[in-house]
This record gives sequence, C-alpha cells and structure tokens, in this order.
Amino acid sequence: MFLYNITLQRATGITHAIHGNFSGTKMQEIVVSRGKILELLRPDANTGKVHTLLTVEVFGIIRSLMAFRLTGGTKDYIVVGSDSGRIVILEYHPSKNMFEKIHQETFGKSGCRRIVPGQFLAVDPKGRAVMIGAIEKQKLVYILNRDAAARLTISSPLEAHKANTLVYHVVGVDVGFENPMFACLEMDYEEADNDPTGEAAANTQQTLTFYELDLGLNHVVRKYSEALEEHGNFLITVPGGSDGPSGVLICSENYITYKNFGDQPDIRCPIPRRRNDLDDPERGMIFVCSATHKTKSMFFFLAQTEQGDIFKVTLETDEEMVTEIRLKYFDTIPVATAMCVLKTGFLFVSSEFGNHYLYQIAHLGDDDDEPEFSSAMPLEEGDTFFFQPRPLKNLVLVDEQENLSPIMSCQVSVPQIQLEERKMEESKNSASLHRLVVSEMAVSELPGNPNAVWTVRRHVEDEFDAYIIVSFVNATLVLSIGETVEEVTDSGFLGTTPTLSCSLLGEDALVQVYPDGIRHIRADKRVNEWKTPGKKTIVRCAVNQRQVVIALTGGELVYFEMDPSGQLNEYTERKEMSADVVCMSLANVPPGEQRSRFLAVGLVDNTVRIISLDPSDCLQPLSMQALPAQPESLCIVEMGGVEKQDELGEKGTIGFLYLNIGLQNGVLLRTVLDPVTGDLSDTRTRYLGSRPVKLFRVRMQGQEAVLAMSSRSWLSYSYQSRFHLTPLSYETLEYASGFASEQCPEGIVAISTNTLRILALEKLGAVFNQVAFPLQCTPRKFVIHPETNNLILIETDHNAYTEATKAQRKQQMAEEMVEAAGEDERELAAEMAAAFLNENLPEAIFGAPKAGAGQWASLVRLVNPIQGSTLDQVQLEQNEAAFSVAVCRFTNTGDDWYVLVGVARDMILNPRSVAGGFIYTYRLIGGGEKLEFVHKTPVEDVPLAIAPFQGRVLVGVGKLLRIYDLGKKKLLRKCENKLCMSVPKYIHCYPYKF
Repeated sequence: MFLYNITLQRATGITHAIHGNFSGTKMQEIVVSRGKILELLRPDANTGKVHTLLTVEVFGIIRSLMAFRLTGGTKDYIVVGSDSGRIVILEYHPSKNMFEKIHQETFGKSGCRRIVPGQFLAVDPKGRAVMIGAIEKQKLVYILNRDAAARLTISSPLEAHKANTLVYHVVGVDVGFENPMFACLEMDYEEADNDPTGEAAANTQQTLTFYELDLGLNHVVRKYSEALEEHGNFLITVPGGSDGPSGVLICSENYITYKNFGDQPDIRCPIPRRRNDLDDPERGMIFVCSATHKTKSMFFFLAQTEQGDIFKVTLETDEEMVTEIRLKYFDTIPVATAMCVLKTGFLFVSSEFGNHYLYQIAHLGDDDDEPEFSSAMPLEEGDTFFFQPRPLKNLVLVDEQENLSPIMSCQVSVPQIQLEERKMEESKNSASLHRLVVSEMAVSELPGNPNAVWTVRRHVEDEFDAYIIVSFVNATLVLSIGETVEEVTDSGFLGTTPTLSCSLLGEDALVQVYPDGIRHIRADKRVNEWKTPGKKTIVRCAVNQRQVVIALTGGELVYFEMDPSGQLNEYTERKEMSADVVCMSLANVPPGEQRSRFLAVGLVDNTVRIISLDPSDCLQPLSMQALPAQPESLCIVEMGGVEKQDELGEKGTIGFLYLNIGLQNGVLLRTVLDPVTGDLSDTRTRYLGSRPVKLFRVRMQGQEAVLAMSSRSWLSYSYQSRFHLTPLSYETLEYASGFASEQCPEGIVAISTNTLRILALEKLGAVFNQVAFPLQCTPRKFVIHPETNNLILIETDHNAYTEATKAQRKQQMAEEMVEAAGEDERELAAEMAAAFLNENLPEAIFGAPKAGAGQWASLVRLVNPIQGSTLDQVQLEQNEAAFSVAVCRFTNTGDDWYVLVGVARDMILNPRSVAGGFIYTYRLIGGGEKLEFVHKTPVEDVPLAIAPFQGRVLVGVGKLLRIYDLGKKKLLRKCENKLCMSVPKYIHCYPYKF
C-alpha cells in the first residue's frame, strides 16, 4: 500500500536545478526539485542571499526538470517529468505566488517504470518542441506553439521509439530555426540479449543518435547514428545558429569529445588529472555536471569532474568548423548535481548530499597564470594533462543553504534528536530541535535593567533605523545607529522620564509618549507638548505613523490624529471605558489611506473591544470578545498577503487583518478582524509558556510578523502562504522591536536583564534547528552512554584510506619524485617533494582520495553531544571496517561500562567476500570520557549486529546468533543458534527476549 504523506521537515537535498525568468520580469530565478517538492528560489543581486519564493508538494517523484521559452517570449515555462505517467508544463504567476498547470498530458502508467517516459527531458533551444524519454525504448516528442490568444499550446505526442535500446542521456541540439533535433546516448542490447556466451555484451558499443522532428510532415525520424569509442555519461548542447557551431559535447570516461554533422571531424581532448593525486591510478575520470553561459558575442561551458574540479571549456572555430577544444582549470567546489550560471554573475551549485552554494563569479579565468589544455596538444594515447588544485580564485562564496544529508542512524533523546548524516565528501553528527535558528549579531551591556526598547527612523523614506530608544524605570536612553551605536542627547526625546511608546510620525517627525504627556518632535527640533489634565497619568498607549491613542487613569481614552500640516490634533470627544485599560493596539496605516480604522483595547474585565477611529463614528464600539483570562498585550497585523499591482503600477501586498491577543496565563489567541465591520471571528489558541504573553510587531521577508514572548520566545509569521508559529532557539527575552541596519536589514533588537541584543532570523520556514559537528568518515551507527549521555560513534568509509595510510602514500610518492629526478634537478625535486608533503587541501571541498575497491577506513569516536567535542577516538587499521557498536555492562565485572565494536577484515562488496572479522572490546574510563583497549575477539564472518542481553552480549555473526561473555583475553562464546534464514543486521532486546 502506498499512501500520500507529508514529512515533519521537507527534504533539503536538490536533485535537479534549472534557471530562467519564470516571473516574466528580468529577475533571474532558480527552480529546484527536492525529490517530491518543487521550489522557486530568487537570489538577491544586492545582498547575495537566496530567498525561497514558493514551495509546492507534488505528491510524486520529480524525475526530470527543464525550462523553455517560446520564440520571442519574455517568460520561461517549466516542464516536469515525474512518476505520474504525464508530462506537465507549469507557469509561475507572481501575483498569486503559485505554479499554474498549463498542460498535463497523459502518455503512460504511473510509477517509475523502465519503458514509461519521464526519466529524461530535452527541449529545443528555440522552445519549439520537447522530448520526454524512458530508460528503455520509448521516446515521445511534443510540439509547442501559441494559439490566437498567445497562449501556450501542446500537440499530440509523436513517437520516436526504438525497441531493445537503453537511453543514457537526451539533449536538444541547437540548430537555429531548422527542424528541431534531439541527440541521445543509446545502447542496443538485442544482440547481447540473444548471445548466451556474453561475447556480444562485451563488444556492445554505445551510440550517439540524432532524432529530427520534421515540422512539415509532423513526424520524427531517426536521422543519424554513430558508434562511440568511449562510454559516455552525458551530453552538453553547443550553441548553434548565429550563436555558435552547433553540435554536442560528449562527456565520457577520461575524455570530452565534440561531434557534429557533415564534414566536421571529431575533436577529442583528455580530461586533466590532479598532479600527485593519491587516488587509485587505474581509476577513470568523468564529468558529472555542467553549466552553459551564452552571450551575444561568446559562450563557454563550466564542467565539473567527480572530484569537484571545475574546468572552463571553450571551442575554437574556423569558418563554422570546430578546430580545437580548450580546457582551463577554473576552481574546485564540492561535487554538485546541477550548476546554474545566472546572467547576474552568480553561479548556483546544488547538491544531493552536501550544502548548496551561491558563488559570485569574480573572474572568468582568462587573465590568470593557469595553463590552458588543448585537444591540439600532442599526447600519447592514454596520456593526459596534469594541473595543481588550489583554493578559490575565480569564485567568491556569497551564500550557503544547509542540507541535512541522508540519515544513517537516529535516536531520540530528551530534549533533542541525535542524527548521523552523510554528505558526499563531509560527514557530520547533528542534534535537531523544533526551533527557529537565531543569529546573535551584537550584545551590549546597559547601565541598568531596562523595561522597554524601540527603534525609529528619521524619515519615512529611510531604509534603515536611526535611533534605538531604551526606557528605564526613571529615564530614557537614546542611542544613534551608525557604524557604532552611541548615546546621543540632541534627539529631542525627554531623557528624565520613562517612555511608554515612541514612533515616527508623518514623514519626518517623532512622537514620544511618557506618563505625563505626549512630546511631538519636528524635524527642525521644534517640540510640541501635550500634558495630561490634573493628576491623571497615561497608563497605556498605541501609536502608528499618523495616530496616537492614550488611556488615562480611570479608563479614559484620548485620540490624536495628524492633520495635513503635520500638527497632532486631539479629537474633540473622549471615550470612557467601563473598566481599566490594560493594553491597546493600532494597526499600521494602510498604503494610500489617512488612518487605521480600528483600535483594539484590552480591559481588566477579561474582554477585548474594537473601537472605530473612522471620522463618521469615531470612538464608537464595534465588537467585543470575552477572554478566558486577563489580556496582557494586543497586536493588530496584516498577514498572509499576496502581491497586487494598483492602477499606477505600484506593487504591494494585500493580506488579512489579525488581532493577536496575549493573555496573562501564557495563552496566545489569534482572531480574524473584519476590515469592513470590525467583527472578530475564527479564534485560534496556542499555549506558549508560563509567563504572561507580550506581543511585538516586526518585519520578516518584507511582511509583518508577530514576536510573542512568554517563558520562551515565539515567532508568528506567514511563509509561502502558510502560517507558522515557531519557538526561537534562544534564551528568554523581555521586550523587543524591529531593527533595520545596513548589516542586518530585517533584525530584532531585544532586551534581556541588563543587556541589549541585536538578533537576526534567517531560516524562516525551517521546522528544526540543527547543530552539526563535522566528522572524518561516514558515521554508520552510534550508541548513547546511559550515565554521561556521551555518544560512541563508528565511522566507516569504503574506497578510502586511513590517515596513517595517506601519510605513508604521500611519503612514498615524495621519495619517488626525488628518485625520478636527474642529478641536476635533484634539489628542485626535493623542494617540490617538501611542498607536496606540507600541502593540506581540505577534504570537505577537494574530496578524499579514492583508494579503490576493497579498501576501507574506520574509526571509533567518543563525542560530547552538547559541546560537539571529541573526547577520544581510536583509528582502526587499513581495510578494517566497523559495522556494529554496543555499550554494555557484564554481570561479572561490576559497574564498569564496555564498548564493543564489530569489525570486518578485507571485505569486498561485489562479489561478496570477507577474510573474517573481529569484535573489539574497550573499557570506558575517566568518567566515561576515554576508551581503553581490552582485547579483540576473532570471528569467522562480519559481526553486523551487537546488543546487550541479560548481562552478556548478543552478536549476529553472519547468519549465526551467539551470546558472548567477557573473558580476560577475549570474549567467551556461551551459546549459538544456526537456524537464522538471513543475516541479522539489527537486534533489539527486551528483558527476556530479543
């Protein structure tokens, strides 16, 4: 049975990435697929940050993804191949922030099947046709066009099937405006299938086949097929027509080859290798992904090898004939699944296992000293070029998106989840919490304990805040925001009294509300003051850009509104409330309007009342809501908006009004506020903590959000048309305000005890907050020590060297370099050997050396999960692979804890063979922070599972189940069961059974 499901956290690995102008503007956007999720990303050209605009769950597997643009169009469409048995064409609508399904054509059964198309997609570079292909046999071509209303149309499918043929890759060939053509890497297995000797299979060659769509006859023909010398893994389209020579580049093992029709000869160039590489010398090298950049005057390709090295590939032409392929080392980055070169000068690199990166292309690599390799350079067959890898030179990292990586093992421990993950070239151990990540930008101590903080701007057009106002019990401190934050005394604020609220008023005036009155500060420093009548004081207030409402002692409301001349005028009447006012809130003034229509007032009688501020019924009650407890704070925000464009072309968002009510019992209520009648409806409730809830309006990603503070701080925000209420991964805060500066455009300034803190929240939409700790090899399993909660991990990598073996190989290669040099060059060779020995390129970027099949590296690590520090580690010998681990006590050894590690020796995966195995026994000493070797016990097969059982250990050795007890020189076998039908990989024990 297969059921639709939605995971707690969306997948973070990217399998496909395409770029284009999907919103119809000149903005460059990226569409990525994360397994069953389609996501639209937009890199900000100014800040370099990648923002997620839209995430869509497709409830299926996205197998292929391509972008295309109709001839003469300004907008890119998205073609999706999936396991649905359909081809789907999507269009992005920025006003609705959604993908609209333009066409959905069914061609086969659902599921990932060998002969049902969906695995491969290719589009004609002019946007006239699209080919969707299966792994075997079937290929369909759809013609794309416009109707009379300029809407995209799609034809019935045209077949390009070929039986008994496997497909490896498909691309559209750029032939200008001639008949669309597609190139396929294929292999015909019919002869191999009918030959029982296997000789035909060994001699079967891969072919490059061109399919032409005849637009006149509405038919697809198999135009040309050619056998290939090397086995190719993917194709790159070369620009054609007026932009280039057309044709394709075939990326194969150790070579890149250019092919085209007619008299064009094949141009073949070896793939350069790293100089003094520790890799297995017999191992071939392939390109794994590429990106094309094309302008009106030139084009080039960036191709990445499986080691992460990027080469800039250019073609030299002579009268439309390609004469030479040139390769130049560009930079080295982690291995990617897709690369996108954007017209804004960025390179987006997505990965299935590692983090995703956005790089700025600082240089094109034309003017540096790197050697350029050419197909015209004479080389013996089988020889290649060599280059020296180096740190980044042409690329500058500007943004990074974390990728959780595949989970190898998982255990839940209060209050966090311990995970082991694997990246392609980087392993890590992480702890996950349901929290939003908080970046602490700055922390400053204050002269006392403040009770409130605000930020204001000098002018309504200013992008950043000018002042931070901090209120104390008997004073107000004004700080100026610049390169440094300094105290100022000429701001016009009254510093000898506490402040209840402050705000920018009108275009360039400021208002300060304090217990004895209101201070209106003009831009030219003129000050107008309004004093409270008699012995009354202001107890609560609410302000926005044009309005001020205060509550005097006794429940009397006084309303002020700014007139066109910038003067703050009091409304003629005052409103007497039926009970004391405990909290108030005004919404921001909507764009194009004079005032906010509603005032929310919380009273001591456990009610919230909506008061009209419209001139026709000013200060008249509109609605009321009874509350289960006394309100502590109110906040009216506009959330969940979509982009709209008015008659003048101004863009803005139109959302819904929500009244957020924080209660003294720690409960948050969110109620819909009708923008016309002021009625309250659809109340949602959430318990936040043990303290009264304080609410503060902030801005996140251009929209209003609510920061709620109780015993824990929470953020209520709208993200991709969904509401989120997520706790912050930070200590308790007392008061906050929005903060905007050049270094932190959307931050929060908050107070906690006697400190002022500037915080930033960047990973909106994330469900968990992960803390990752890098490891050396792939973590396979881990156990938790019950007394100290330390983690004991086993890390194992196949096709890898241990640190000791790497050092030996480097020493051996250095000695060979010196011996191979002549007497005249001996001194230079010694210097080169010394430099080679001292060279230390980080494996997380440059990759770990590949030792070859049957080579293993393993270690046992003891980790403190809170600090992420390694307390102890034991490196196993070369070709010993750790597969199981357990922590246990033996009945005959008292209170000592032991760690048992199951290890295989000289294991080969295919065909499976193993020279035997061991069970290493370590004693935990030093308070559980050090491993002491006790002994190792030889076994005849791989111990894949170990578990403590009734004071002894239960071990799965191959297909055998054994119980061992601790001996002085090795583990003692107590009993054995030979009746297992399969190899036990996991053993879970209960008091009297397992």
